[in-house]
Amino acid sequence: MAESGYVRVEPPAVSAYTIPADAPEADGTFAWDTTTIVVAEVTAGDATGTGWTYAPAATVDLVREQLTPVLTGRDAFGIPATHDALTKAVRDIGRPGLACRAISALDIALWDLKARLLEVPLVRLLGAARDDVPVYGSGGFTTYHDTHLAAQLNGWVHGQSIPRVKIKIGEGWGRAAARDVARVRTARDVIGRQAELYVDAGGAYTRKQAVRIGRVLAEHGVGWFEEPVSSDDLRGLSLVRDALVCDVAAGAYGCDLAYFARMVPAVDCLQADATRCGGLTEWLRAAALAQAHGLEMSARGAPHAHAAVAACVPNLRHVEWYHDHVRIESMFFDGALDPTGGTVRPDGGTGHGLLLRTPDVEEYRVA
Repeated sequence: MAESGYVRVEPPAVSAYTIPADAPEADGTFAWDTTTIVVAEVTAGDATGTGWTYAPAATVDLVREQLTPVLTGRDAFGIPATHDALTKAVRDIGRPGLACRAISALDIALWDLKARLLEVPLVRLLGAARDDVPVYGSGGFTTYHDTHLAAQLNGWVHGQSIPRVKIKIGEGWGRAAARDVARVRTARDVIGRQAELYVDAGGAYTRKQAVRIGRVLAEHGVGWFEEPVSSDDLRGLSLVRDALVCDVAAGAYGCDLAYFARMVPAVDCLQADATRCGGLTEWLRAAALAQAHGLEMSARGAPHAHAAVAACVPNLRHVEWYHDHVRIESMFFDGALDPTGGTVRPDGGTGHGLLLRTPDVEEYRVA
């Protein structure tokens, strides 16, 4: 085992890969057919930690130009100090957006690196609050026809025994409400009455539209309404939350603790994405903030980046088993987790347990 003294971090290796979707995808406000993953590998001593974010390839240049000089030579064990230095380094260019995603990838890599230097699983380094982490199947894009939607839902609920699933609604900025409701009805018919059904509107609806649709969704047992209105409309989120019986959730675009502090009074469950908000360091802070206000925490996207940290907070609700990211992480990393039964157990190997398949993914490299 490495001594917990000063171990210098070497310049990180950063690369970007663009992967075509397996079918056209869209939510309430955006459509896409590719996803780009930016991978950061940070080495110190005889160990290398791996982190990643989902962001444009330009993130690679940002890391090299703005963050590598700050990170290089720092103590691999002093992650809070390094996180603070990286955050200060992007003051002039602005933390939200690419800068925060770049910091997120590096922070995840640093935690993986520290655990590997100490030769322990990341979940043990952070301190486990639970053995198993609940997950929910997530996809159900608005571009899917009913047969495709049914096949995906069947795979989760009846194939893998995942008892909770989420689909996208809000198609066309809320201009296809009748189809939204029809798709929810289809989803309920497919999964039966025992599985939990969630929806994500992606901020597509107006306030009163969200309330009207939310009341119809309640008839189909929808218990989770994500971003019924824009996550920037905190007053609107509060109004919708107070008007509906289902839980209202948001926070996926948060990039610092102040954002989550503003979000807390407006939601029933706080979401955060460690690949966007500043890594595991900031995700843990957001979880503590949520707990202080009596809220549960849900991890958005990038399930393999969240599995270990999610196991370490007592107020966890679940982790999003998001179709795009599950597919990419299973392609790119050895050590992918199995969600059969509706939970994952993040205690395999050292660090977060994932290793990049470098030769196998070169065909997707764009930076």
